[in-house]
Amino acid sequence: MNNHAKVFLKFIIFWKLIKENVMQIGKYTLYVVESGSFALDGGAMFGVVPKTIWSRTHKSDELNRVKIVTRNLLLVSDKKKILIDTGNGNKWSPKYKEIYGMGDDGDLLGTSLADLGFTRDDITDVWLTHLHFDHSGGATAYEGDTIVPAFTHANYYVQADNLRWARQQNERDKASYLPVNYEPLYEAGVLMENLSEDIFLDDEIEIVRVNGHTYGQQLFKISDSQNTVLFGADLFPLASLIPLPYIMAYDLQPLITLQEKKTLLKIITDEKWKIFFEHDPNHILATVKQDAKGFQIDECFNAI
Repeated sequence: MNNHAKVFLKFIIFWKLIKENVMQIGKYTLYVVESGSFALDGGAMFGVVPKTIWSRTHKSDELNRVKIVTRNLLLVSDKKKILIDTGNGNKWSPKYKEIYGMGDDGDLLGTSLADLGFTRDDITDVWLTHLHFDHSGGATAYEGDTIVPAFTHANYYVQADNLRWARQQNERDKASYLPVNYEPLYEAGVLMENLSEDIFLDDEIEIVRVNGHTYGQQLFKISDSQNTVLFGADLFPLASLIPLPYIMAYDLQPLITLQEKKTLLKIITDEKWKIFFEHDPNHILATVKQDAKGFQIDECFNAI
């Protein structure tokens, strides 16, 4: 193949990736997987920040709820198809659908995978950032009257600290940890806790452990020599929550969250990482800058 043909082939591949809204990092192709929407109280989402400020970017409904999405990331290589988080799932009663303003999404996760040319059976690994219902709800599903793993050929991975915390079922946050989303995985022998000591999963993927939002949350840094994407989970769920004072009231240790944001945002800014937003209804990725006002969003992207 001559040089002109090589250049043309690279252009075709690059155009195809843009057209399909995917990104290549090392051996992995990254796909955006939309899995649902719901609504949470605006005051809880923005903590000490008053509504007069957060309502400029997030309009609330008559119940003071703001729209949230669940957006997942699929990493595909020759050997693996890795899904990061699974959204709310569809095991909800009408009562709780009303409380959380859930749309009638059905099996949007399965539909989104199908739109990308994949099935649930293709998934080899499911990495759960933590076991809150909006991250692990789609990990299990009904099979008749029984709840079973939703991805029958996959192993599931979570930090051991987070599984222990989820099982404690304390009064503060037991409403976020629903056993139907993870106990069937454990009983089936597919929920693995062995990421506690592993930092580098392979050449492109590194775990970033954080504890402010909940104990044992794991973010994922996906990088090669040209690009770095950080799956922000609930440390950076929305683009508007980048500034340091913006910390959710859901966080168990808000001052730990503050320190984690300070440390990571400095690296993200200096090394020009992109943050992938799991819950932002308007933005998928963003870069960050630091100015006189502190850390701010630099450029937002509505495609990966």
